[in-house]
Amino acid sequence: MHDVDEFEDGLIGRFKRHPVLADVARLADDGFAAILLQRRFLSLAFTPVYDLAIDLLEDETGLRMARVILREEYPDDSGHTRSHREDTTEDLIQLGIPRKEIVESRPTAETAAAITETFALVADAGRQGNADLRLLTFLRFWGEVLVSVEYELLWPRMAPILIRNGENRSRFYYPHYVHDAKAHPLATVSLLSGTHSDRLGLRVSELLVREESPEAFKEVEEGALRLKEAFYDQFRPMLSAPVS
Repeated sequence: MHDVDEFEDGLIGRFKRHPVLADVARLADDGFAAILLQRRFLSLAFTPVYDLAIDLLEDETGLRMARVILREEYPDDSGHTRSHREDTTEDLIQLGIPRKEIVESRPTAETAAAITETFALVADAGRQGNADLRLLTFLRFWGEVLVSVEYELLWPRMAPILIRNGENRSRFYYPHYVHDAKAHPLATVSLLSGTHSDRLGLRVSELLVREESPEAFKEVEEGALRLKEAFYDQFRPMLSAPVS
């Protein structure tokens, strides 16, 4: 299991070195806003991606974990609590992005392609012989581990605005940075681990033990990372623009 963690940590390190994420501080304000507006569309795709994976999963333990995480996106059944998608919009407004810009924003071709290819990867994972391992690996890495890494790197740009008078007012970005994170290696994750990554990681590690090799796991994680890298590649030209 240690070699799997080493492989995964290598992918995480590669993602952190993506020029756009590594040099967020160099972006003009409108460039940073453009990233957040496009990133919102990936967030909107989170729940249908989970829904599709749940349709394809057969492992009952993994199914229960995925259902619980999906239901956390909609915290109550009374209609009085905002969903996580609404929390995203609230944070964007707090960051100074006018509601009009949020309303009028549309996915770029690159963002639309990233979403389409995400569904394709999930569907492809579901038709494999080791579908349960592949699907849970994808949900964990694409939807939790890498999301936490994204928000970890974007957060320093947000913190001066969202932390006021010593109070962290972020409703979406900071909470997801914390509760989606990979807190423990797959080799040591346990029932006591509380983050989404670690909850799914426990079942992934159990399914990995049944595999002759970790190649399926590695293939899925590589595919998930390529999706994320392609999404951020569209913003590379912004690094050469003057900072506002």
